[in-house]
Amino acid sequence: MRDKKYYIALDDFERRVIVNCMNEMRNSLIEDGKCTDTLDEVLLMVIRSKQKKFKVVYQEA
Repeated sequence: MRDKKYYIALDDFERRVIVNCMNEMRNSLIEDGKCTDTLDEVLLMVIRSKQKKFKVVYQEA
C-alpha cells in the first residue's frame, strides 16, 4: 500500500517559520547527542519543495 501524501499551502513567511523552527529543533537534538536523520529528511523536503500555483475555492457546507 502506498503512503498517503499530504499537501499544505504556505506563503513565504510561513515556509520560513517552518524551516527556522525545524532547524532550531535539529540544533537542539544535535546538542543532546540524539539522532536527526528523520528530521533532516523532512527539513530537506520542505526546503526543496517546488512552488505551485493553484486556485482556492471556498464553499459553504
